[in-house]
Amino acid sequence: MSQNADVRPSVVVLGGGYGGYKVAKLLDDVADVTLVDPSDAFMHNVASWRALVEPEWLDQIFLPYRRLLVHGRFVRDAAVAVDGRRVTLASGDTLEPDYLVLATGSSYPFPAKAGKPDVAAAKAELRAAHEVLAGAERVLLVGAGPVGLELAGEIKASFPGKHVILADVAPDILPGPFDQELRDELHRQLVELGVELKLGSPLRELPSAPPASAAPIAIATEAGDKLTADVWYRCFGVVPRTDYLRGALAEARDERGYVRVDEQLRVRGQERVYAIGDITDADRNMAAYAGRQGELLAANLRAAITREGETVAYERQPAMIIVPLGPDGGAGQLPGQGVFGAEAASEIKGRAMLVEYQSVHFNAPDPA
Repeated sequence: MSQNADVRPSVVVLGGGYGGYKVAKLLDDVADVTLVDPSDAFMHNVASWRALVEPEWLDQIFLPYRRLLVHGRFVRDAAVAVDGRRVTLASGDTLEPDYLVLATGSSYPFPAKAGKPDVAAAKAELRAAHEVLAGAERVLLVGAGPVGLELAGEIKASFPGKHVILADVAPDILPGPFDQELRDELHRQLVELGVELKLGSPLRELPSAPPASAAPIAIATEAGDKLTADVWYRCFGVVPRTDYLRGALAEARDERGYVRVDEQLRVRGQERVYAIGDITDADRNMAAYAGRQGELLAANLRAAITREGETVAYERQPAMIIVPLGPDGGAGQLPGQGVFGAEAASEIKGRAMLVEYQSVHFNAPDPA
């Protein structure tokens, strides 16, 4: 890094998800920030299921990156090879920043995450998926984690007459380090909504039709239960996006493909290469954790750049989650509050899906 006080150090952030955009935003005033992402807008995918059942939400969940930074720049591109601090983009351009932040996140089956990088195309794809759902009488959801539960609740809230089947090989819903009281409350509400639960037996095979497309579905569980539907959704399958890493950075990944980081969120064996969010082994894959890691890393890099303040270690977060079941249902578990039901879940998350909290960060003057 240059010792010239008039030269701001360069920071490249690869990926504009919940962690990456925060690092870029929070360092915009002290560094020469470049944010790189293949899409032209941040997708607030926490609210993607709400937009699926209510397409009028689409304009609220896509936030243009051009409105994020005041001093820095946004580059619509994708990293294809990163070894150390040298970044090669799909366009052929290269970047060699003073600090590099890997925040490329994870892929997940559509429509939980957008299937296309272009916003106009992504919105059109989601509107088409809404029409498929609206025309279906029976819906099959495979996976009873947070995604499957939320989608079941959204469908029953907007289309109470639809028959929704939620299937999972696990004997109970919502895997993870959560109190059984939370599972019991969500289970009770799902039954009350009329969701049919098929738990504890694997499917003999997944449907051959693509998820979220109109097609006759007829499959069976190993226990012999026949499951039929007009559309199905794959509610599992997080895959970290780390295939662009080369050399020592590729070797820093564990057997699942996650990047190993130290308590400063620095990639193991690197000095000025950091990684946050879904691609790391720092914590569970949750938007809230990625955002918290982005805030902590930004504060630590600011301290290093300005030589003011001290760095802080990241600590794994205690078990916490809020699972809305439509705007007025759901339950959650937060540190210090324990397990709570529908009223608090709706007030904290379910009613507005944290849209205003995210959109306030994308308020820079439009450079156009």
